[in-house]
Amino acid sequence: MTKEIKIGVVGCGYWGPNLVRNFGSLAACKLKTVCDVSQERLDHVTSLYPGVKGEPDFRRMIEGRDVDAVAIATAVKHHHAMAKASLLAGKHTLIEKPMASSSAECEELQEIARAKGLVLMVGHTFLYSQAVRRIKEIVDCGDIGEIRYIAARRLNLGLYQKDINVAWDLAPHDISIILYIMGEPPVSVDCRGSAHITPGVEDVTLMHLTFSKNRSAVIHSSWLDPRKTREMTIVGSKRMIVYDDVTPLEKIRIFDARVERPPHYDTFAEFQYAYHYGDTYSPHIKQEEPLKTECSHFLECIQTGATPLTSAVCGLNVVKILEASSKSLRQEGSPVILASDAADGHVSSTLHQGNGRGNGHGNGKGIVPHKDAWKLKMTPHRILPA
Repeated sequence: MTKEIKIGVVGCGYWGPNLVRNFGSLAACKLKTVCDVSQERLDHVTSLYPGVKGEPDFRRMIEGRDVDAVAIATAVKHHHAMAKASLLAGKHTLIEKPMASSSAECEELQEIARAKGLVLMVGHTFLYSQAVRRIKEIVDCGDIGEIRYIAARRLNLGLYQKDINVAWDLAPHDISIILYIMGEPPVSVDCRGSAHITPGVEDVTLMHLTFSKNRSAVIHSSWLDPRKTREMTIVGSKRMIVYDDVTPLEKIRIFDARVERPPHYDTFAEFQYAYHYGDTYSPHIKQEEPLKTECSHFLECIQTGATPLTSAVCGLNVVKILEASSKSLRQEGSPVILASDAADGHVSSTLHQGNGRGNGHGNGKGIVPHKDAWKLKMTPHRILPA
């Protein structure tokens, strides 16, 4: 018989209650404790879940035997310290995105989890979405041809953060999806942005990722838009996909549309681009809450020892791209080249002192030490049903 996992959730503000709700509904675990510095928030959450203990002291929560695993949904500046304490106390740990404030902090957490044999997972929730999984299947089977570029828009009015800019707040979702679809890291990152409300904290950013084979991705993030927008367009050589996460139905639409250049022509008058307009269709997507699938996956990894889909490697890679975007912002949008350090095998970033965007060509080296480190493989279908 599988042992029931005792869960504690830290943070009862914006996102934490969603974790509480999902863990509280799963039979494979027992929600034991919620932790927050606000007694008012603790009282509210515990009133909704009788039998769950409210604990204002994080240290006291992780030092006891009441929990086997901890889910952290606090401000990013607290992620590293809390996750480190949780892991050192022998608790399996789920951290909301982004994993930490720096790649060095991510690497330290990764090493502690590996040394102690604990599950360390990052809450890149969209990789557990049935819509994103279906897009990945469509791309991998070659239905849209070769990817040319991806354009993502994640916009809304607020919620303003004080310790991170809008790229660190909103772009991790799009970065994780893009890496998952592309199946490889970018060669370079450049980013521009503006701080309109809080000096020094960009509330609008435009990030550009350059990939191999002349592919690219653009991510527009904003806290200053009147409408909530969660849209991604994947343009292929044969077809195009539009993914709209806000719409309740037809989240994915596939457009049989493309433009082709004639293979040869004798005169300029004969030169004509060929535009193809075909049908548009929307594949059926099973309605499941991605966060519930994510929480179930966390528990399954604890029980089986499997590596999570959104492992520490995934979280680390996203943070390294965010770091590169911050460096580019400080350099007024200059591209930051991602390269590997042959001495230690870790990804590093260097400022490219050119006069434009990266040229899409790397240095001939992989930017990760292991050939499969950037491959986000799906777990068995019993965990993530098709």
